[in-house]
Amino acid sequence: MNDFAPENTVAPGLAARRGAAELLSAVLTRRRPLDDAITVEMATGHLAAASPRDRAFARLIAATTLRRLGTIDHVIAAMLDRELPKRAGVTQNILRAGAAEMLFLGVAAHAAVDMGVETAARDSAARHFKPLVNAVLRRIAREGKPLLDHLDTERLDTPDWLWKSWLAAYGEATTRAIIRAHYADPPLDLSVKRDSERAQWAETLGADLLPTGTLRLAGAGRIEALPGFADGAWWVQDAAAALPVRLLGDVAGREVLDLCAAPGGKTAELAALGARVTALDRSAPRLERLKENLTRLGLEAETIVADAGDYAPGRTWERILLDAPCSATGTARRHPDVLHLKSPADRDKLTVLQARLIARAAALLAPGGVLVYCTCSLEPEEGVERIEAFLAAQPDVVRQPIAADDVAGLAELLTPAGDLRTLPSHFGDRGGLDGFYAARLVRRG
Repeated sequence: MNDFAPENTVAPGLAARRGAAELLSAVLTRRRPLDDAITVEMATGHLAAASPRDRAFARLIAATTLRRLGTIDHVIAAMLDRELPKRAGVTQNILRAGAAEMLFLGVAAHAAVDMGVETAARDSAARHFKPLVNAVLRRIAREGKPLLDHLDTERLDTPDWLWKSWLAAYGEATTRAIIRAHYADPPLDLSVKRDSERAQWAETLGADLLPTGTLRLAGAGRIEALPGFADGAWWVQDAAAALPVRLLGDVAGREVLDLCAAPGGKTAELAALGARVTALDRSAPRLERLKENLTRLGLEAETIVADAGDYAPGRTWERILLDAPCSATGTARRHPDVLHLKSPADRDKLTVLQARLIARAAALLAPGGVLVYCTCSLEPEEGVERIEAFLAAQPDVVRQPIAADDVAGLAELLTPAGDLRTLPSHFGDRGGLDGFYAARLVRRG
């Protein structure tokens, strides 16, 4: 049977289950980011003709499975006599999706089991394991939840290298709080173009106004359909990601260099604050998307396609923002695939790049100028250790401690050395934050 049969010929809800299994295969087998996999699946896969409800449910199943993967795999293994053979194809991910539905999404057991079995029946490899899918999912329905009570799910759901890294950096209590923050779908955060309109847009959108000035919505639905999107009144940006720009101080009328600028949230923030921004990124397509977003917002910036590590324009800037490429482990609450796609080797490779970028950024900094370095990683190697190594080799650049007033009075977001360190567990009662690190540096005059 054709795996891509028109979805309107099958039972309601089946498109979501087939799509979810394919998304999991794309991430866990083919090592593709979840957002990219969703784009492909909605264009040419099982979700191409699916309803918006089925598309959203497929994403929810996949994201929940990735957040809870260690626990789900442990439960499935307890229900199997032996590992599935390689020829089983997508069978493992059908089981994972069904387990996620019953254990963590509150789907009725009969619906999850029936859809899992039907999903297997529609796949050329998994159909041979349909009786096993039926048996395992039925057993999970009976025994799965009681089994959870005896498991250390936080430990199971965290890859070993991240568990050890976070334990060493933050201690066990905070590590577990970080992991718990990853379990729920995060809210939608918006940065408003005009500070004076924040309260108005908070009321219009029914949003919570955070102390940092970000608007936070729960269950927002389609972003493009929200009031203010077409008018360019706001853009999507996690509350933590909006903080580094504020560390540059008053940028109105100043020339600011935004290195590694795409996708452009910080560029928009700088432009909205009145800066004359030069936005640089090595990816031409990503920079095109940045320009499209600025056009929607009615903002302007000069854009340059170039490698920030080699950029030598023959001039300097008084304000520079470097949002360096990183492992992005701080974004796992929004992108749970990073927990399974990143490795210590990725982190170590990126630290070499970060060292090159910060050295180049410092070379472009005018005497007395301010440089803000930031990453969306929770790993010390990509944050404080990178800064300490740089400062040890560059005596003409010094750290300028960040004050609580720079971050809306939220002293808990600052390290003893005066750097910014947000954690997913911060604002836990209001939906959490991405994990962000930022340091503010000044070149001696």
